[in-house]
Amino acid sequence: MSPRRSLVQPKSLCGQAVAEQLQLLHFCLFLGISLAALLGNGLIISAVACGHHLHTPMFFFLLNLALTDLGCICTTVPKAMHNFLWDTRTISFSGCAAQVFFFRFFISVEYFLLTVMCYDRYVSICKPLYCGTLLGSRACAHMAAAAWASGFLNALLLTANTFSLPLCQGKALGQFFCEVPQILKLSCSHSNFRQLGISWVGFCLALDCFVFIVFSYVQIFRAVLRIPSEQGWHKAFSTCLPHLAVVSLFLSTGSFAFLKPPSISSPSLDLSLSVLYSVVPPALNPLIYSLRNKELNAAVWKLITGWFQKK
Repeated sequence: MSPRRSLVQPKSLCGQAVAEQLQLLHFCLFLGISLAALLGNGLIISAVACGHHLHTPMFFFLLNLALTDLGCICTTVPKAMHNFLWDTRTISFSGCAAQVFFFRFFISVEYFLLTVMCYDRYVSICKPLYCGTLLGSRACAHMAAAAWASGFLNALLLTANTFSLPLCQGKALGQFFCEVPQILKLSCSHSNFRQLGISWVGFCLALDCFVFIVFSYVQIFRAVLRIPSEQGWHKAFSTCLPHLAVVSLFLSTGSFAFLKPPSISSPSLDLSLSVLYSVVPPALNPLIYSLRNKELNAAVWKLITGWFQKK
């Protein structure tokens, strides 16, 4: 690995032969998405932190989710914007390893948090009498800490295993950021079992969380259908639908990016999918959660108006 101190990223999202004016277009596109993500998630974090009436389990986990979204954006987008603006493509080996670790860390924590948030919805709707016990402040802190610690351990093991493989199949990455599948393509190791092990560990963790989410929502919908009043239905669905939409967006984009058949794989498609699952969800999550949440909207509006009044 010592002769290869840097890796080369693709010239742009449209391939090697891209017009110079598209570089500026891609920069503006990434700038707009990153600003939207920073603004939306920053407002959610500030509103939940400053609004004492929002200090509930649901908004506590939402604050943690916003932090992971900011982490994902800050890990991948700045380097890509630098490449588009200054027409550079290289990334150091250590920089690539750091990018893999932090991206996997934040993505893993986000998935674990979405699973924990599903448990929060399940307890609130199916076992409301036990909310104080099962979703107390200490229990929520422990679950959030477990999600962050599990994401750190998962990212550390994945990064260490990936970068311990010798890379000799060229130095060109097929992504706008360093990602494990693209790095494994550069490996000349004959240890296929080890490479499969890296993929299957992550797949099994994701599958366990997915099964838990599906089982929880089956129980939730069964409980909601037993609610006699239409107002109760509306309240339950307004609580669950934003979370279900975020989970669906997260799983659909990530699953298609990693599980698509090799026959339909192409550099341009891989690059487009990498943007879809790594950049778009962090920008859309704040919008999804604020659409049907009057408490959050009121807190954000109060925060904005208070800021302008001080000005």
